[in-house]
Amino acid sequence: MDTKSELIPHLFRTEFSKITSVLCKLFGFEHIEIAEDIASDTFLLAAETWKTKGIPDNPVAWLYAVAKNRAKDYLKRNAIFSEKVKAEMQTTNTELYEIEIDLSNKNISDSLLQMMFAICNPSISTEAQIGLSLRILCGFGIEEIADAFLSNKETINKRLFRAKEKLRQEKVKIEFPSTSDIDKRLETVLTTIYLLFNEGYYSLSQNTTLRKDLCLEAMRLNYLLIENEGTNKPAVNALLSLMCFHASRFEARINPKGELILYEEQDTTLWNKELILQGEFFLNKAAKGNEISKYHLEAAIAYWHTNKQDTQEKWENILQFYNKLLLIEYSPIAALNRTYALAKATSKTEAIIEAEKLKLTANHLYYSLLGYLYTDIDNEIAIEHLKNALKLAKSVTDKATITKSINKMKRR
Repeated sequence: MDTKSELIPHLFRTEFSKITSVLCKLFGFEHIEIAEDIASDTFLLAAETWKTKGIPDNPVAWLYAVAKNRAKDYLKRNAIFSEKVKAEMQTTNTELYEIEIDLSNKNISDSLLQMMFAICNPSISTEAQIGLSLRILCGFGIEEIADAFLSNKETINKRLFRAKEKLRQEKVKIEFPSTSDIDKRLETVLTTIYLLFNEGYYSLSQNTTLRKDLCLEAMRLNYLLIENEGTNKPAVNALLSLMCFHASRFEARINPKGELILYEEQDTTLWNKELILQGEFFLNKAAKGNEISKYHLEAAIAYWHTNKQDTQEKWENILQFYNKLLLIEYSPIAALNRTYALAKATSKTEAIIEAEKLKLTANHLYYSLLGYLYTDIDNEIAIEHLKNALKLAKSVTDKATITKSINKMKRR
């Protein structure tokens, strides 16, 4: 990070969940708010101290040292809490605050994985599992979670509160579940990571187009699953492959002004070849076995998008993968993208027929697609669709991109 103002938010995003997970594993899930408070206090002290004394040589080590001391101080000051924790740990040690708080890489990784699966417990709804994961493991704010669920802050706050209470009542342990339970909960864990990456790749809540820190955090969490033998499954590899392919186009996706560059206008020399190769590596690993998940299909689509040549073969393959994806899990965005692929593989005329069947009149992407499809077929209709897209667009970047398209159409 180049500045103090950037460093604290970045470290909060990457380290808050680690500190919280380790402390929560020590204290027990029923005391998660205490773990979160200690982690928050650590960052508050960092903001105050670094402002006057400067950033330490090793900021992460500084945060870990402060978190350890704050946790020990809390245990020392709060005898009742300390006794409860000691009972949970089944230890006879009368000086619980002297227990070493392990913030080693191995224990952090284990704690994060165990926390993932503790949160993804079938006793709470899938939406609550994902919301808690985004909040606790990924450092999402309530507004960001509300955006991800197309909901509001009040609803999300109530959902997360009820979910925490339910997990307390169930006395959920922060530990690795059995092999069968891992398989049951893995889908929700992957959905959480997928949402995190998407929030970074196309961020609405921060009114910006790309937040690389969120994308990299999602990839890091995904890699923890791959490093663990019990969770190194085909779908896990497929999701990491998908993220590698998307991340390979980071530098080509945004111009120096922070504006979005559409796929067909990207400078392919800026694509990251190393990440493309990593994507291919994990996609090959994902091919083992008979499982085909939505992540396999999306990764295959993303792979073909790394092919620079605008060939018939490319778009026909992408179209077929979208057809299969919509059968596995329908989504309006996938349907829109499938229609774009149809236009490239066959014709805009055929794609218009399919697109208008979708009737996604509350989505600016729907009108943006129709604007593209009608271009050079009926430019007046194309402009009207783009104007509708502009009315529905929320982010500054989307509005700027659509406005540029309208002005370009008017000059034709």
